[in-house]
Amino acid sequence: MQADLVLDARNATGESPVWRADEQALYWVDIPAKQLHRWHAASGAHTHWTGDEMLACIAPRRGHAGQWIAGMESGLFVLATRADGTLAASALAGVSHAERGMRFNDGRCDRQGRFWAGTMLMDMAAARDVGRVYRYQSDVNAEVALRLQLDPLIVPNGMAFSPDGKTMYLSDSHPNVQTIWAFDYDTASGTPHNRRVFVDMKQLPGRPDGAAVDADGCYWICGNDAGLVHRFTPDGKLDRSLAVPVKKPAMCAFGGAQLDTLYVTSIRPGGDLSDQPLAGGVFALNPGVKGLVEPECVF
Repeated sequence: MQADLVLDARNATGESPVWRADEQALYWVDIPAKQLHRWHAASGAHTHWTGDEMLACIAPRRGHAGQWIAGMESGLFVLATRADGTLAASALAGVSHAERGMRFNDGRCDRQGRFWAGTMLMDMAAARDVGRVYRYQSDVNAEVALRLQLDPLIVPNGMAFSPDGKTMYLSDSHPNVQTIWAFDYDTASGTPHNRRVFVDMKQLPGRPDGAAVDADGCYWICGNDAGLVHRFTPDGKLDRSLAVPVKKPAMCAFGGAQLDTLYVTSIRPGGDLSDQPLAGGVFALNPGVKGLVEPECVF
């Protein structure tokens, strides 16, 4: 199956793609560039906005057109795009990192609209398990809280939820771990439990990076360093692997008018790129299955 180039974005770290059906447009971030990107499917128009901190993960905010909840360096923020190409950022919740030099990484909303995001030490070579996974939601008493849910991890990644919301997936993409876990998820309280190994990625090509779940309940995850996107059935069996023309696919998301296109963002590393000149680009695959509408934050 051929991957089509959507945009030669040359992102340093293209992550967190989100399809907006109301705009028929794909949004994503370039983490170190501190940028939010938008690509309009019909016109091919590409726009980006720049913020003040590294921007790692985004989720649309329900009832607030054009606003996003974002995990950045110092905490969670509400973002809005400006006409001058900048991002307006309003602090939502600060975070007390375990060490200096940390930021948020992968994140998204559960099916009920709670925002989940993990933190990591930017120096991956240090390999210290100081990463944490937090849940943010508005309580019934209107108190808003960012709560630690899971630790310790090195590079939390691959967060996704089953179609019924009752299974939560999470990976650690660090080379020392390379594991995907599944949890039973209490949709009423937003609490994961019964953690178990879903896939040991050390036995397969690529480190587990960003993920998506399709309408059949299968789990798609980018195989970073291997140029592949893997699909696993709900019982953890490898169903298929699709290739992209770059070594480091970073995260995937379903989109298109019928939600039957799989968009893949990627990383553009330093050094010789003669064997992968499109690294950092955004690609589209036709996987033969449909995805799900990305949940919106309810606060």
